[in-house]
Amino acid sequence: MDLLEESEPADGGPPRRRRGQELESALLDAAWEELQAHGYAGLTYDAVAARAGTSKPVLYRRWPAKADLVVAAMRHAGLFERRPLPDTGSLREDVVATLRNFNEVRGDFITAIGLYLANIASDTGLSPADLRERLLGGRAAGGTVLLERAVGRREIPDRVRPPGLVTLPFDLFRHDLVMTLARVPDRRILEIVDDLWLPLIRRED
Repeated sequence: MDLLEESEPADGGPPRRRRGQELESALLDAAWEELQAHGYAGLTYDAVAARAGTSKPVLYRRWPAKADLVVAAMRHAGLFERRPLPDTGSLREDVVATLRNFNEVRGDFITAIGLYLANIASDTGLSPADLRERLLGGRAAGGTVLLERAVGRREIPDRVRPPGLVTLPFDLFRHDLVMTLARVPDRRILEIVDDLWLPLIRRED
């Protein structure tokens, strides 16, 4: 039997025989809805299976641990999907536009995401670095991409920069989202980029 094929329904009725991508999407939609409704601690395989109209064994065959199911549901919901990074021709404008876009599209989710990730880290023992690798894989950080573009435009020299400096505007931005539980004011975005980050980049160069 396919790993993603139903063998029995949740209510003992006739099998629905969903399989493959159709079944996976239904399961992850149900898991994401349960996660939003009840949080990480309140999410159960029973509730997800009932919402999806299937049985717990179908879930366990694919995601044997709750952390696996939650990570898959968050990815399925598009929370870690990178939107196209702006390419304005200016490093400053690229970073400002990126932060503004994130503020608009994902600002309302960031607090919940932070709580889910903290729960997953506690449940699995993963370090923040390990968790980031699990969620994002080998994808380059946004700051790395934007700096490489600036190097290609000869806007800044090509040199190795500390990882903390590369991600600084994004780290500060996420910190403000989590600490204030609100979208970051535009004046703060400009302060992060103009007063805190770019002076350090320029001092290095």
